[in-house]
Amino acid sequence: MARRKFQYFVFRASVALLLSSLAACSNDKGIADAERANVDAMAREHASDTTEPSPAAMIDPARPVISQTMAYSEYKDELVYGYFSAPADMFEPLPAIIMIHEWWGLNDNIRAMADRLAGEGYIVFAVDLFGGKSATTPGEARVLMMEAIEDADAGRENIKKAFEFVSETAGAPKVGSIGWCFGGGWSLSTAQLFPDDIDATVIYYGQVTSDDDLLRPVNAPILGLFGAEDAGIKVETAIAFREALERLRKDYEVHIYPGVGHAFANPSGRNYDAAAAEDAWRRTLEFFARHLSDGDS
Repeated sequence: MARRKFQYFVFRASVALLLSSLAACSNDKGIADAERANVDAMAREHASDTTEPSPAAMIDPARPVISQTMAYSEYKDELVYGYFSAPADMFEPLPAIIMIHEWWGLNDNIRAMADRLAGEGYIVFAVDLFGGKSATTPGEARVLMMEAIEDADAGRENIKKAFEFVSETAGAPKVGSIGWCFGGGWSLSTAQLFPDDIDATVIYYGQVTSDDDLLRPVNAPILGLFGAEDAGIKVETAIAFREALERLRKDYEVHIYPGVGHAFANPSGRNYDAAAAEDAWRRTLEFFARHLSDGDS
């Protein structure tokens, strides 16, 4: 019964999305120096990494989930497909989390994380900011990340379509965001795009800012998770981000893990640190439970 009801929901959502008009996206004129530097930093940090998951990535969801690949946006006249996952026993709309992939793209590792988070009782929609592509080598990932930055308007439109999907089509009463690396920066961007509508934002070692003018409009509670030895997202950047949030009296938690580097929570990377990754995941679940639960005001 639960499976039939879920499948009907997915069918209805797919039809609604395919019939909706998809807005065209414009290109940015150039790449900011900081964004270009971030791409170069990520290339250095991931130079020896692969997308091959370790056993640490193969953690089953806490409860059964049902997942579906779904069209939700358009990129260069092609439909963009995201990955939708939700508890198999879902009978009513649940809080939703927009999940944003790291620089490798929407691959099996991200889909596994979506299933794992959905198993905690959420609708999870993993978006695709790379237009249907994913990388298997650092060189490919660098190209895809650069293309996404060059077309930042397309990325913002993509996130807007994902938000429309989870809030309107899926009927989520609350919406959060989460991202790693490239996606961590986009998780913050999601809170900036929807300053009054995103209810919780989680940033794993993503590009952040200490600019008061950029952070002042954001009203979502923020959880930032960084590595003290990260050579890409330097600890000074995380500290400045934390100080800006404090200065602006935002609702935030910023944790900087000593002795770990960039992508410490990525089990397929050379910097994976099990203790830090497990603690960060615990904090992530507690943060979402606190801010996305029905009882949260």
